[in-house]
Formats: sequence, C-alpha cells, structure tokens
Amino acid sequence: MPPYTHPPGGHGLPGPVFSILSLLATLMLPASSCPPSCFCSSDSLVVDCGGRGLHSLPPMHLLPPGSRSLLLADNKIASLGASAFANLSTLEELDLSNNYLDNLPAGLFKDMSNLTRLTLRNNSLTVTDMDLFQGLGGLQSLDLSLNGLFSIPIGLLDELQSLRWLSLASNRLHGLERAAFEPLANLQHLELGHNPWECDCNLRDFKHWMEWLLYRGGKVDELECTLPKDLRGRDIRSVPVEMFNYCLQLEDENGGGGGGEGARSGQGGGPPCSRSALNPSGATPVSDNSGNAGDASSNTGGGAGEASPDCVRARYRPVSVRRAIGTVVIAGVVCGIVCIMMVAAAAYGCIYASLMAKYQRELKKRQPLMGDGEADGDDRDDREDKQISSVA
Repeated sequence: MPPYTHPPGGHGLPGPVFSILSLLATLMLPASSCPPSCFCSSDSLVVDCGGRGLHSLPPMHLLPPGSRSLLLADNKIASLGASAFANLSTLEELDLSNNYLDNLPAGLFKDMSNLTRLTLRNNSLTVTDMDLFQGLGGLQSLDLSLNGLFSIPIGLLDELQSLRWLSLASNRLHGLERAAFEPLANLQHLELGHNPWECDCNLRDFKHWMEWLLYRGGKVDELECTLPKDLRGRDIRSVPVEMFNYCLQLEDENGGGGGGEGARSGQGGGPPCSRSALNPSGATPVSDNSGNAGDASSNTGGGAGEASPDCVRARYRPVSVRRAIGTVVIAGVVCGIVCIMMVAAAAYGCIYASLMAKYQRELKKRQPLMGDGEADGDDRDDREDKQISSVA
C-alpha cells in the first residue's frame, strides 16, 4: 500500500516550516516558566524561593515577566554580584532576610526603580556602601534589623526620601548622626531598640532630631541607654536636654567644633555634608575653624580625598521644637502682660497730669483774691497803729 501523502492544495505544513515553529515555541517557553526550586503564583506576580537552602540566586532571567514580589528568605546566600538584580524594574518587594549576606556591592538595587519594600533582616551586614540604595527613590519600607551594623554613614539614606518605615533594631549601633536622617522627610516609623546606645554628646543632636520626628506625628520605639552608668536603662527621650550642657563646654574648649569627638558629634559651623562632599571611602570629612579638613578626615576613618571647607556637620541646636514653641508662647504672654501694664501706667500718668494741671489753674485763679484781702488788712493795721501813737 503506498504511503499517504497530502493532496495538492491541502493544509499540511512542510517539514522546514514545522521545525521553525517548534523552535520558536521552545524559545518562548522559558519566558513564562518559573525558576527551579521556586514557586510562582498562578498570576505569576509572586515568586517564592524561600526556605529552599539556596547558596546562590536562582536564574533571574527565568522570572515570569511582570513579577511583583521576589521572596528569597531563609536560604544560605552569602554574596551577591553587582548585577544580580539587573533589569528587574517591575519588582515591588524583595525579601532577603535570614541569609548569610555580609557585604552588598554598590548600586545593587539601582535597576529596581519600582521597589517599595526591601527586607534585609537577620543577615551579617556590618558596613554598608554609600551607594547601596542608589535608585530606590520610591522605597517605603526598609528592614535592616538583626545585623551587625556599627554606624549609619551620612549620605547612605539620602535617596530614600519616600521612606516611611525603617528598622535598625538589634544591631551594634552606639550613636547616630542627625545629618544622616534629615533627608527622610516622610519617615513615620523608626525602630531603634536593642542597640548598645551611648547617651553622650555623640547622640545629642540625634536626640533633637528624634524629638522633631515625634512632634510631627512619627513613632519611635524605646532607645535605652547603655552608657554612661548614671543613665543606664533610661530611655534617652526622658533624659532632659540640660544633661547635655557639658557638651557645650567641651565644644568651647575644643575651639567650637574642630576635630576629634567634637566634630564627630555634629559640632560644626555650617550645614550638613552632602553626598557629593564625601570622600570615596564613605567617611565624612569635617573641618576646623581654619577650613582644613585633611587631618580631621583621618580621625573619622576616612581615606584619600580632600573635603570642601564648607562641608561640616549639622550644628547643635540648644532646644527642641516643643520647647521652642513653649518658650515663644510664654514670652508672648509675658510681653502681653508687660504691654498692658505699660498702657495702664501711661493712662494713669495722663489722668494724673491732667488733674494736676487743672488744680494748678484753679490755684492761680484764687491767688489774686487772697492777695488783695491781705493788703487791705495791712493798711487797716497801719492806720490803727498811727492813731494809737497820736493819742499817746
């Protein structure tokens, strides 16, 4: 029996055309697949790779297009390349908590412009690059708790102007710079608990910024002092500002914020340093009264590079916003009372002067009459004396 062949004009596909279509279908398949060891939701918006024991990232090019959440928590990831999250602009949530990350490269998240939630909780981070959060202008929640961070350098948070929730709890922070947090204009919630805080001059300026945050409706958890001993266990928010008066004496003794501890505590004569004024190593240069920043930058752990003489830390503000408003109100009331008393005194003086003038006018009118009467009496006495003398 002869083999079956498609009649002329039939609908069968030639062999080469069928092969090309099969190849295209094979190439298009990964675009809608899910990375190995991960679970993708039915709508492909959530990619869950958590708790899989991963030592490295799954193939990022296999993520479904339009993915919104990437969950990589509870793995064993220890390092990430600089381009690990390249071309993932659709992601809105990234969870890297409970891993072994100890160093993150600069610009790691720069392509994730739509990211609103970033979780780095419970890793091994001790230092952070100045440009780590570059490109995250829309980030609203950042969790850096349960790491080993020793400091938050000035400029690290400059681009996070939309941030509303920040956790720095359970790290190794001793003090914080006020200038590092001033760009966070929309921050509403700040967690700082379980850190070995040293409530000295290095934390004084941040205390005032924290009071400003509370005044505008923000929330801050308990910030418990570890040192000095007389403040151990106390919340720094309950420590009166007068406890830091000795910092002003130290500032005067050090020449108004030259170098060393005085400079690190934010005692300068000008505005806070900006990102562009920082040296490549990420340290913040400080300047003395002569405008030289070379020696002072070495004291802060900086490297090469010369700072602008105008770049200094935020200067100490003696009172909080609430105290300033209270002072203005009290001063206004006192001034009002004094003004009322002065007006009353002026009115009393005017009335008294007018009464005295009237009295003087009446007195002058009576004096001529009294004078004529006295003259007639004298003449009468003289005439009587003359008569007596003539008789004698």
